Amino acid sequence: MKASKTLLRAQGLTHAAMAVALGVMALAVFVNVVLRYGFGSGIAASEELSRLLFVWMVFLGAAAAYPAGEHMAFTSLASALQSRPKIFSALTVLIRLLVMAACAMLAWGAWQQVVVGFGSHSVVLGYSTALLPLPAFLCSMAMGLMALIELVRGTPLNLGHSAEVE
Repeated sequence: MKASKTLLRAQGLTHAAMAVALGVMALAVFVNVVLRYGFGSGIAASEELSRLLFVWMVFLGAAAAYPAGEHMAFTSLASALQSRPKIFSALTVLIRLLVMAACAMLAWGAWQQVVVGFGSHSVVLGYSTALLPLPAFLCSMAMGLMALIELVRGTPLNLGHSAEVE
């Protein structure tokens, strides 16, 4: 019960952070467009800020989509094997291991970029460029951890995606 409250709280914070990022991006771009076309000037920091917020919003969204089962899934093979429990269970384990391997590779590459970014700063705002690959690292760690928890708990695959196919 306590874990589900914590999960709901984390999801709420993630969704709020994505909403704030989207709102700030929209406002920054709108103001910049009005200033450029209306007054011949603009805010140089608007583009950098929008890019940074967009990267964070995408990776926050990817991490938030994983536990909800909202990532793209190809369920035709898995649903065909659902009537054979042992093979379906082995496929579930294989998929979770592949997800964890992909997350480990993404985390490794993103961390290397974070380390490279420590030594440089953005041109206009001056933030450390390590902030650009950092959300990829955090997202991959979160998704890998969620896949590991699902593997340990023996959580079955979410095959609800087949109903959404057109």
